[in-house]
Amino acid sequence: MTRAPQFKRTLLATAILLLAAQTAQAQTSTDGGAKADEQTVVVLGSRSVAKTALDTSSPVGLISQKDLQTAGPLELGKLLQTLDPSFNFSTTFISDGTDSIRPATLRSLGPDQVLVLINGKRRHQQALVNVQQTIGRGSAGTDINAIPLAAIHHIEVLRDGAAAQYGSDAIAGVINIVLKSNIGETAVSGQLGTTSEGDGDLYSASANRGFALGENGGFVNLTVEARKRGETNRAGPDSLRVNPPRVTQHIGDSNTKDYYLWWNGALPIDQHSEFYAFGGVSKRKSDSYGFFRSAGDARTVASVYPNGFLPAISTDIKDASWAFGYRRDLPSDWKADISVNYGQSELAFHESNSLNVSYWYEPKPGGGIYAESPREADTGTLRFSQLTFNADVKGPVKIGDTTISLATGFEYRKDNYEIVAGDPVSYQYGRTNNPAINIVTPGGATAAAGIQGFPGYTPGTAVDSGRHNIALFLDAETKPVDTLTLGGAVRYEDYSDFGNTVTGKLSARFDPTKELGFRASASTGFRAPSVQQEFYSSVSTNLNNGVLTETLTARQGSAVTQAFGIKPLKEETSTSGSVGVVFRPSQNFSLTADAYQIKIKDRIVFSSEIAPEAGGGPIANILRPLGVGQAQFFTNAVDTRTRGLDVVAVHTTKFDASTLVLSGQLGFNKTEVTKRHSTSSVLSGEKLFDKSQVTLIEHGQPRKHHVVAADYTVGAWNLTTRANYHGEVYAENFSPLQKWDARWLVDATVRYAFSKRTFLSLGVNNAFNQLPNEWTNGGDFPKLGFTRCWETCPIGVNGRSFYVRADTAF
Repeated sequence: MTRAPQFKRTLLATAILLLAAQTAQAQTSTDGGAKADEQTVVVLGSRSVAKTALDTSSPVGLISQKDLQTAGPLELGKLLQTLDPSFNFSTTFISDGTDSIRPATLRSLGPDQVLVLINGKRRHQQALVNVQQTIGRGSAGTDINAIPLAAIHHIEVLRDGAAAQYGSDAIAGVINIVLKSNIGETAVSGQLGTTSEGDGDLYSASANRGFALGENGGFVNLTVEARKRGETNRAGPDSLRVNPPRVTQHIGDSNTKDYYLWWNGALPIDQHSEFYAFGGVSKRKSDSYGFFRSAGDARTVASVYPNGFLPAISTDIKDASWAFGYRRDLPSDWKADISVNYGQSELAFHESNSLNVSYWYEPKPGGGIYAESPREADTGTLRFSQLTFNADVKGPVKIGDTTISLATGFEYRKDNYEIVAGDPVSYQYGRTNNPAINIVTPGGATAAAGIQGFPGYTPGTAVDSGRHNIALFLDAETKPVDTLTLGGAVRYEDYSDFGNTVTGKLSARFDPTKELGFRASASTGFRAPSVQQEFYSSVSTNLNNGVLTETLTARQGSAVTQAFGIKPLKEETSTSGSVGVVFRPSQNFSLTADAYQIKIKDRIVFSSEIAPEAGGGPIANILRPLGVGQAQFFTNAVDTRTRGLDVVAVHTTKFDASTLVLSGQLGFNKTEVTKRHSTSSVLSGEKLFDKSQVTLIEHGQPRKHHVVAADYTVGAWNLTTRANYHGEVYAENFSPLQKWDARWLVDATVRYAFSKRTFLSLGVNNAFNQLPNEWTNGGDFPKLGFTRCWETCPIGVNGRSFYVRADTAF
């Protein structure tokens, strides 16, 4: 009986879909100078000629400039989640750096199992490793919010395995972001917003301008964007740690400031060749918080914080990228492309409103205690860089009456990862950092080491190391008859740290009539362990039952991983398959349905915390001689299987003076952990990766995500209404198993066109103020102020928000 309401909602979505359904992915053109509503072709998924989205051999979704302007969210991650049901962008808080760089996923897989391209070139990953109990735990994906919306012309989303075509990471699919290339027009946009609670005030402004270079069609397109978002807090009263009860936690969005400068350009040399360049820089500052320390807590100094304190964690995020290339038309319709692409992500941590308790209570040599500690400190910096060189050629080869489109190329890539230690006060146990010194609080407890909130990275965990790899690929596509398209790709990659791999893909498209088409693909894929997973390490010192306990995140090859018998990381491998149908009985209606399966073997995960047995045992015998209280590490520990179905439809009705587009997408998927395994003779697969981590993979993201919408235009007015259905999710780790029920979120935008280039929009997101259900099985967490979700939270906790937006071009 408890499933009936969800079944009815899904049935309703299906009925709407069959009546109308999906076009939220309005289709766009690869010609940057084309208008957004003229976009009809895509280049993602095939290296042959561009095709319409309904003619591809694999499902490709498109998002137009109009979608970007009317969807409401100004963060690219939230916008993609609103428009594409295969995309998830879970809300996080009290999760250190993950509060600032939230995990972006495709088809409910990991953030590092989707490849992001800019203008068809590989985008670098983020420096941050998600090590808290959030979606994407143990991964380092792509910082999708480092890309400003104002610079984007359109977005293509390939929902199919494509590692053989594009390389490592493309297991779940590929997102290609195409930048603007218009000339002679300045576009300016501004947006103001707030929540119905009166917090989270949002201010955003952007400008885009295209300039002509030379007289042969050269251009440079520049974008600047700035955004400020105020914090939100949905924490309830804390009745467990303070009396009388009051709000002590911060649960919601952090206070952020974002600044962007991006460019895209090309300079023709002659009628057959051109140089091109694109890239951008962004700087974002975000403030988040840790757990409250009460006045009676041993981690507090009562004379400094008589009412307790909430540690503040500031992150300074810098991202930069550039690409330079040369394209040339060769004889016989062949084309060559040579490019160099560099990207860097940096995240610096700073702790404030805190202190190092062991500094305060450290005994002085002459007697007494120091009774002083800095209240803030830099706690370390993470830095990732990637350099990529590509040389590709493509063109037709005619064999008899059959033409084969061929593409081949070479890639060299170098990845580097760096951890910079924090200030000494951020990690030391007393000023001498000597664990043999007995530092106790007035209550007799052992004083905690390091600054409270986010302890700093130590010199022992600092690293500056990397690896390189090369790749060769061959891609072919042909039409042996007019109704049949066949494609294939093979890719060889060789890595300096773990060896080589070969992947392949086959695809087919059969169109017995103009109205009906069938498509299918089968592929093998892989994902190389990222350098972040290979080299990340941290040490935090916590109190465990009154004992100073060192928790080590051990990198591969360390004494701890070797003692446990954990082998060095190797690549994940995958097998994927999909079958689909395309039905377009008229120009006004289309329907697609694609079923898929993705099997991943030796998936890299972040282990559970491995602690010694209370009465001693094999784990204790390993950890205690090494001076480690608890340990966790990255390891190839699980196999998973994901099965899903994507249904997409669109119906357009043109009246005498107006147009109505009814759209909808249904997304179903189910990920299961099919096997847990371990190379350790001490740790079983179930011990290495416990039930709470399995729940996070299997139920942390919605198994159902639907998007239905109506877009009505009459004269100068446009009304867009969109409803997102997010299925139920579960979490367990810090509390017993908790279910967050499914929710419908309805957004609406009214847009008035004063002219063809000037618009004013009023919008509401989450119009009916839908929130996650309250904690029902949370143990002590509701008493701490956790009123709703935490670990897995696809819809967030902010509730309803409003905005006004103005766009003009001249």
